[in-house]
Amino acid sequence: MSAGEALFRPVRAGNAFEETVERLLQAVRLGVVGAGERLPAERELAERLGISRVTLREAIRALADAGYVESRRGRYGGTFVTEHLPDPPAPDRARTAVALEDTLALRHVLETGAAELAAARSLSPADRQHLSRTLGEACAASVADYRRRDSRLHLAIAEVTGSASLTSALADVRMRANALLDEIPLLEPNLDHSNAQHEAIVDAILAGDPPAARAAMAEHVEGTASLLRGFLQ
Repeated sequence: MSAGEALFRPVRAGNAFEETVERLLQAVRLGVVGAGERLPAERELAERLGISRVTLREAIRALADAGYVESRRGRYGGTFVTEHLPDPPAPDRARTAVALEDTLALRHVLETGAAELAAARSLSPADRQHLSRTLGEACAASVADYRRRDSRLHLAIAEVTGSASLTSALADVRMRANALLDEIPLLEPNLDHSNAQHEAIVDAILAGDPPAARAAMAEHVEGTASLLRGFLQ
């Protein structure tokens, strides 16, 4: 299997946009598609990745906004890797692969566990209101305020578990995750997707369905992990 075949294999349905961004970034960073070279045609690439052309276009637009690719029109048009890629994170801010994976692993365990535990509890009216309010604030947040509102919702989920230790641990890992997220661009399609996933998580918690809450949170954090790996590795 060639590098192109390996990278442009079908993505998972749950986080199609995020995984598509990750795959395209990997192809660019590894030189599978070199500077100035054209990506496979849209129809072909969408078929190989197993995604809709709408999702592919959103991913390409996000990478164009971040300076990795550019679209050209005309007979010889298409999507091309830019001649000069954005600079990588500065050495004093760069995260090693080990540090990144450590943060992502810890976050997965804590966040999925918190969602599962929250759904297993008999929540008070105040708890339910707290979750609904912070969910609404996250969904309505501007791009500039999104990171704060997103973090507040995730902390609210930990808070309604009733475990102060879990809440403290989750706050620590959110700080680590946010430091990584601050190094990559905010992609609006990802924010829309995250909001839909947030709603699924909170709905499962409020419905008292621990397996569904855990699964929804796992899908959510895996989407974020895909973007971080794509941009930072």
